[in-house]
Amino acid sequence: MSITQQYLLDTYRARQHGDPTPPAPGTHDWQAMRELADHRRFRATLTARPARGRGRDRGRIRAALARLFGR
Repeated sequence: MSITQQYLLDTYRARQHGDPTPPAPGTHDWQAMRELADHRRFRATLTARPARGRGRDRGRIRAALARLFGR
């Protein structure tokens, strides 16, 4: 059964029971990815490892752009 077929079946069942319809597949994917990254940073902090994430990447991007275009 594909994701679309499962979604249609869940929607049909929800309507039969008067429940709200489930969100469409892929609706909350980006939010889930952000939450996963936040959780990984949190776990890294608990284990006393350096948290890697957006701050570190921004510095690398700025350094690469400075090398590319010069100041």
